[in-house]
Amino acid sequence: MTERPGARELIAMTLDPGSFASWDVPLPALPLEEPYRAELEAARAATGEDESVVTGEGTLGGSRVAVVVGEFRFLGGSIGVNAAERIVAALERATAEGIPVLAAPVSGGTRMQEGTRAFLQMVKITEAVVAHKAARLPYLVYLRHPTTGGVFASWGSLGHITVAQTGALVGFLGPKVYRALRGTDFPPGVQTAENLFAHGIVDAVLDAERLRHVAGEALAIIAARGGAGVREPEPAITDVPDAWTSIGISRRSGRPGLRSLLRHAASATVALSGTGQGETTKSSVVSLATIGGRGTVVVGLDRRVNGEADLGPDALRQARRGMALAADLGLPLITVIDTPGAALSREAEEGGLGGEIARCLADLLDLPVPTVAVILGEGTGGGALALMPADRVIAARHGWLAPLPPEGASVIMHGDTDHAAEMTVAQRVRSQDLLDDGIVHEIVEELPTADAEPAEFCRRVGDAIVRQLDVLQRHTDLERRAARTRHYRRLGLRP
Repeated sequence: MTERPGARELIAMTLDPGSFASWDVPLPALPLEEPYRAELEAARAATGEDESVVTGEGTLGGSRVAVVVGEFRFLGGSIGVNAAERIVAALERATAEGIPVLAAPVSGGTRMQEGTRAFLQMVKITEAVVAHKAARLPYLVYLRHPTTGGVFASWGSLGHITVAQTGALVGFLGPKVYRALRGTDFPPGVQTAENLFAHGIVDAVLDAERLRHVAGEALAIIAARGGAGVREPEPAITDVPDAWTSIGISRRSGRPGLRSLLRHAASATVALSGTGQGETTKSSVVSLATIGGRGTVVVGLDRRVNGEADLGPDALRQARRGMALAADLGLPLITVIDTPGAALSREAEEGGLGGEIARCLADLLDLPVPTVAVILGEGTGGGALALMPADRVIAARHGWLAPLPPEGASVIMHGDTDHAAEMTVAQRVRSQDLLDDGIVHEIVEELPTADAEPAEFCRRVGDAIVRQLDVLQRHTDLERRAARTRHYRRLGLRP
């Protein structure tokens, strides 16, 4: 049986010792009838609380955070008019004071004793969450055992980051109601935290004891605004490799991928999982990361997780979640390109691959935050293009970008794959060509190749990211957006 810490117990476990200060005020008297009035009085006597939620503020790792925490012992954590008003008041105060919110619901949903009036409270709670996020303030959610009904379908599902308690029952329709309405039990194992994680609905599953660490790490990354020193770039090599050589090197199995980059270039990371809409893929990465003292969002494909994994629509939807997160939190976005190409399959076509590429392009071009793209290795086709249009573009020395694999281009132009090396020259795909053509802004050297010095190479890429962010953050959002438009409008037109 999953343990169920009470509201104040969870607060004490999560916030810095002795830092909690309540925001709760006396509740207005509502016109109530028996036996509901008696139920409320019994719940107050049993719990020592006056409602099903406790709100307030404290510090987490020394930084202020507001908390909205459910108390299941109070009428099953259900939400009525007064509980909703308390939640909204806390959210509005946190927004006005510019501090993040950690919400920890535990609830059977709407309070049936108050009927439709209680049901509609979820609307104003949702509006308050949306306003908080619109102010670029973090909203983190910890789904506890159990969280169902309107609570799950409103403020429980709107987190920038959402984690769930180990073994928790989490779902929309409570199993008791399902059994009564359908005459059978809900399929086992579906409404569990672990199953939701497997399907990309929540970002992690963790015990209450770990909430302090994960929430603290995430908030620290989001708040990080730079200041770490950065090394100057290595001198450019004089013996520039031919494109076909670089392509062969980029395809080596030992070449460091995106997760290696995060391991060596970031001082802290919090990995997210899935799209939040029922899809997840291990080859696609979305992560908060502190790079050079700056909080960032990093998205991309780590093809080495599953071998030569093609980039499908689910991976792009996951990347778009990261783009939206960066915009919501006002964090720079780093996209990492390392893909042999978009998936070629019936599933990809029926999953809307072409549309997802287009939507990635549209989202990236319109983001109000600094964006940096990193061509880490292979950059093939629409899968690479989807993550490409950033303010600044970095390429590894043996990174490359092409509309098709050279072998595919050779088939189109010559009817065979024998002219692949020749096509790489004609199409100007290597990093040096991309730099000369104004597509790339900086090349990160490999000494001699990334697979021979993975840790040092990844640190150099991290330094390059910081250098480019230094340039971008001297300008306003509007200036960067206008410069981005001019840059891509002029590509290919230069003499």
